[in-house]
Amino acid sequence: MSTDVHFSSKTPEWSTPQDLFDKLHKVWEFTLDVCATEENAKVLYFYDKADDGLKQSWKGHVCWMNPPYGREIVKWMRKAFQESLRGAVVVCLVPARTDTVWWHDYAMKGDVTFLKGRLKFGGAKNSAPFPSAIVIFR
Repeated sequence: MSTDVHFSSKTPEWSTPQDLFDKLHKVWEFTLDVCATEENAKVLYFYDKADDGLKQSWKGHVCWMNPPYGREIVKWMRKAFQESLRGAVVVCLVPARTDTVWWHDYAMKGDVTFLKGRLKFGGAKNSAPFPSAIVIFR
């Protein structure tokens, strides 16, 4: 059995499962999706690649963040943590990579909830090859 799928992906972007987002949005009432595309933005105000959410202020917003899951994730988690210190609330959907530096440096500074089972992202037929967690910085 090959495990290659567990360590790579054709894209680092995993579209947020709508039912999960809806449950979280009822609680948090998000005002900004910090890393989206026009096609997958979850709220009216969002930053896409052209806007580069890493260079924008999130201050004063309740933010939804489903970051790219590749090597860039450390930048997004650092930004989410830093923006929380400036007054943003940031709810992050991330892979539960508890063995990584970014997890220990940033995720563990937030409130962490591990999700049961494996999510189906976007229109995927199969579940993700990794567990997921919600990390909240406030």
